[in-house]
Amino acid sequence: MYERFFNLRERPFSLSPDPDYLYPSRVHKEALSYLRYGIEGHAGFIVVTGEIGSGKTTLLQTALRSLDHQTSVSRIVNTMLDARELIEAVMLDFGLQPSSDQSKPLLLRELARFLVELRSMGRLALLVIDEAQNLSLAALEEVRMLSNLETEKSKLIQIALIGQPSLRELLQRPELEQLRQRVTVSYHLQALDTADTAAYINHRLRRAAIGAPIELSRDVTDLIHLHSEGIPRKINVIADAVLLFGYGEEQRTITVDLTQQAIEELETTGVIQPADRSHRSPLSTPRLATASHEEELRAREARLAERERQIAEQQRVINEEYRLLKLRSERTAADPPLHGDWSWPPVSTSPRPEPVAAPRAPMPAAASAGSLQPAHAPAIPVPAAAVSAQQRIVMPTREAAPVQRPADRSVWARLRRTLFGESTAAFED
Repeated sequence: MYERFFNLRERPFSLSPDPDYLYPSRVHKEALSYLRYGIEGHAGFIVVTGEIGSGKTTLLQTALRSLDHQTSVSRIVNTMLDARELIEAVMLDFGLQPSSDQSKPLLLRELARFLVELRSMGRLALLVIDEAQNLSLAALEEVRMLSNLETEKSKLIQIALIGQPSLRELLQRPELEQLRQRVTVSYHLQALDTADTAAYINHRLRRAAIGAPIELSRDVTDLIHLHSEGIPRKINVIADAVLLFGYGEEQRTITVDLTQQAIEELETTGVIQPADRSHRSPLSTPRLATASHEEELRAREARLAERERQIAEQQRVINEEYRLLKLRSERTAADPPLHGDWSWPPVSTSPRPEPVAAPRAPMPAAASAGSLQPAHAPAIPVPAAAVSAQQRIVMPTREAAPVQRPADRSVWARLRRTLFGESTAAFED
């Protein structure tokens, strides 16, 4: 009706579950990943729940489309069946022809023989029950008994239960304790948030566009999210009505006022209920109830603990090195080293060359006779190693101009020259 007006190939907000229009939001990607994991990993029972119109069927068809040709699928949509009718429906969907006069044990034996033949050919069998919340307790118990068909190493059939949140309440009943223990993958499909709602609407418009696609503003998509509560089916109903109103008003640009008019019309006719933001599903958090997932979480926690321990050890080493460096700096500042000839002990570790004393002229006999030390007294040798070059204090010298003094020929002068040479006396006579 309005496709040509908006340059669309087809109606982008049709209520039929089309996998081509699946928007990969965060919750849908998670649900699809868990569903594929359960199917490909043979993880026992798979339970996927969601509100009415949350996209469970579209998600399921997307997952089934991605399976290879080695998987035989039996999909049950009509679940208002008793236990025997459920077995017959499964056999019919697998291509078998159960007879009405066959007893239930014969039906189960024929089904088991078919599953064994599939496994011998390397094929897998998958049973998908949509709207599983409508199954009776007896039918659910019969589904559990089908899961007992197995070989020594693996199950012969994989079972996935898709339904509304009431399915979880049904599985909590004491009569279904054995079935509940076999559920290994469980996920609840959440509603879309405001950002995902905007992306969902414009994604569908782009998929259906022939040329340049139209795009709804964030104000418009936020208004749609408010009245749809993020449920994809309600979003489709409102967005389809908005495009229809735009076509009737010949407005190619969708405004907030036009969107509000379409929503009021839907509420007046009873197609949608007025927005009630106080209502929220109690199952708002996706959960994965699998032993393998718990093991993965424990392994991740162990890796994080080990990483924290390594970081703490590295921090301790850094703190210790900083403390030693600070202590060394404080000691250096308190007692700075001396350098040069006045340092003790000298900084240099290489021995200095021993200075060679100039030869002294022989003492005259007269001076020897008047010296304080007898001539026959033996000289006390001082070993050179006792006073090393590193332990010698070199006094700075200062050159002075020679002083001309009159020659002194007294006894004291001769004695001073004998003992100290020709140096100048410290005190004047």
